[in-house]
Amino acid sequence: MASCRYRLDRFIAQHAAFSRRDVRLLLAQRRITIDGEVAVDITQPVGPFSLVTLDHVVLQQQQPLYLAMNKPVGVVSATRDNEHTTVIDQLRHSTECPLEPAQLEQLHIVGRLDRASSGLLLLTNDSLWSQRLMAPEHKVAKVYHVTLAHPVNADYITAFAAGMYFPFENITTRPALLEIIAEREVLVTLMEGRYHQIKRMFGRFRNPVLGLHRLSIGQWQLPPDSWPGQSWQLAIKS
Repeated sequence: MASCRYRLDRFIAQHAAFSRRDVRLLLAQRRITIDGEVAVDITQPVGPFSLVTLDHVVLQQQQPLYLAMNKPVGVVSATRDNEHTTVIDQLRHSTECPLEPAQLEQLHIVGRLDRASSGLLLLTNDSLWSQRLMAPEHKVAKVYHVTLAHPVNADYITAFAAGMYFPFENITTRPALLEIIAEREVLVTLMEGRYHQIKRMFGRFRNPVLGLHRLSIGQWQLPPDSWPGQSWQLAIKS
């Protein structure tokens, strides 16, 4: 994954016709550069987006990619699927955010949505970034608009705020914020993202979820004028 970091000697051995023992000589001859600077130590870290050259030949030049999509209902949050259209298939035909096939191969999904759900989906080749967004300890809020089969009341607010115990996994969900916006519509804010969590929480009230639409992940919000299937690049400060 894109979060991998290597020692310089290991990286050179994997990407050029030199052994790890040869790297000290290459360094003494000032033949290796990392991000434009002459490398000086065999233990220097080489990250996924480091620009590495040997004898002025580029060994690695990969740029970080950060994408957002308004995922339509019916599209699978996967890189490959033999039966259904995936979000990568959507990007492959995107005119707003054209990518090369090699770039598409690098992407992974940040916080999946099931096939029946829609809304904001993030994709990247930067695993450190995605891990920061998805790790529960970082408490990145994810907001969902949920449409339900039956009316909701204040009991739902209390239950979501208290967390729910699921004996199959032996876990208790973190407190979640539920805001009633209409008789059968709510906004739910989660700090975690367990498997079908929202549907299962409403299942405790025997209230089926008819529609689930993600509005935001942390600071990244779904533009209200975006259309299903639309994608765009995000500006991420390093």
